[in-house]
Amino acid sequence: MRNETIAIHGGYEVEPTTKSVAVPIYQTVAYEFDSAEHGAALFNLEVEGYRYTRISNPTNEVLERRVAALEGGVEALSVASGQAALHYAVLNLAESGRNIVSVPQLYGTTYTLFAHLLPGFGIDVRFAESDHPAAIEQLIDGDTRAVFCESVGNPAGNICDIEALAKVAHRHGVPLIVDNTVATPILLRPFEYGADIVLHSLTKFMGGHGTTLGGIIVDRGKFPWEKHAARFPMFSVPDASYHGLVYTAHFGAAAYVARCRSVYQRTMGSVLSPLSAFLLLQGIETVAVRIDRHVENGKRVAEFLRAHPGVEWVNYTGFPDNPYHALAQKYLGGRACSLMTFGIRGGFEGGTRFYDALKLVKRLVNLGDAKSLACHPASTTHRQMSVEEQRKAGVTPEMIRLSIGIEHADDIIADLEQALQAAAGRQKESLSAGSQRRFSRGG
Repeated sequence: MRNETIAIHGGYEVEPTTKSVAVPIYQTVAYEFDSAEHGAALFNLEVEGYRYTRISNPTNEVLERRVAALEGGVEALSVASGQAALHYAVLNLAESGRNIVSVPQLYGTTYTLFAHLLPGFGIDVRFAESDHPAAIEQLIDGDTRAVFCESVGNPAGNICDIEALAKVAHRHGVPLIVDNTVATPILLRPFEYGADIVLHSLTKFMGGHGTTLGGIIVDRGKFPWEKHAARFPMFSVPDASYHGLVYTAHFGAAAYVARCRSVYQRTMGSVLSPLSAFLLLQGIETVAVRIDRHVENGKRVAEFLRAHPGVEWVNYTGFPDNPYHALAQKYLGGRACSLMTFGIRGGFEGGTRFYDALKLVKRLVNLGDAKSLACHPASTTHRQMSVEEQRKAGVTPEMIRLSIGIEHADDIIADLEQALQAAAGRQKESLSAGSQRRFSRGG
């Protein structure tokens, strides 16, 4: 099946008891065992079935199978948020005294996890100077356990050369983890270019309606854990926390996600509720159609902004002079994402004036919604970072991040136009008042 079909039918067969066509919501905490022997067999992973919703749930399982199929992976684990997915994905590989290597262009909360929280667990995160594969490779050493990137950076808009990064990572015997939230599998499937683990904040484009938090970890099932057992013994030696289970022996290609579920989901408990899984499935059914409209509207908005005298610059990979345009052709099929940034004349104050004047476009820090959304990163998502840290992450004071929705493009543009006019008018008023004050003081 193609992705458009998988998004609607993947991972679910009509429920045998009621013949429900829609995925049922299994709003239950636990599941009855047939006997003590049956319960023991379930906990020994000798038979398939459900034990406790913190570990697995039928509704969540459909979501996991569907997203795994969309990405072309073997297995997936759904969790309560995108940040939980990222946290578990790293902990599943790196222990105290080890490190991961990351591109510098990151979502603000990802940067906070990497720069401030993981070091408290003894896990060092090394930030490369750029997203170029050579910059990543020079930071990898014997203690490195993964390379990390966002396929399309948020909010920087950079496109990582996934194929080249995968080759670098594999040359040193470590997996490549890719956050594919912005691109979605509709525009890009990182596994096709050698990535090993893919993450999503399902809250964004996949869910698509701004109603439901969720995250997911997808395993390609191709990384040779046993070959690199010296770096990753946790997959091929008995797990003392789970009665000596050997993940590669029991789960084969799905060992990575199985350990993530058994060790981290089971014991740390960042669980996605069945109702949330159901709501996210509703969004995923239309993701392919929505992405088409997002992309179409994004192109029109980018062209409008580039032609506007109140705009200093537009970062949109659909423009041929964008430094990432060639990578957009390779990885996105030339369909630039609807997430873009641009700079207002007037610096930080100009950015906030424009932001305050928006009416239709919503001021918030989400992205990937059916509605058009705007964010001023320097004052919100990246506010906890220093100016230099913001610069490395691709954030400047005047920057506005837009996530273009699926409204009529003319209405989106009309709102941006009036906000730009309002910002320019207030700037002129401010300059005029300043001149009058200087004149009244004799200078």
